[in-house]
Amino acid sequence: MRIKTGVTRRRAHKKVLSRTKGFRMTKNRLYKVAKEADLHAGQYAFEGRKNRKRDMRKLWIQRINAGLSQIDGAPNYSRFINNLKLKEVILDRKVLADLVVSDFNTFQQVVTFTNS
Repeated sequence: MRIKTGVTRRRAHKKVLSRTKGFRMTKNRLYKVAKEADLHAGQYAFEGRKNRKRDMRKLWIQRINAGLSQIDGAPNYSRFINNLKLKEVILDRKVLADLVVSDFNTFQQVVTFTNS
């Protein structure tokens, strides 16, 4: 007796079509087109997750740089990061950017400590 793939194939098609729900034109209706669109969407999502990390780091650097420019006699960004490493201060850019936004006085103390 021959086993047909009706149920299995239907399930696979429905899974792809449910993932492409909301796509434009035939990309959410026709299986072949939807499958291609789903593959591309997965690639874009993968790349987007990598870009998000890059963008957040850029934002933290901009915030730290803006905070440094508000302090008189503060070094520029690259010298500040170098001073942090030389003084063996273990604060990453995320924490420093958060200090600039939420607690500027503490950030000033960190800058003066690394600058001395």
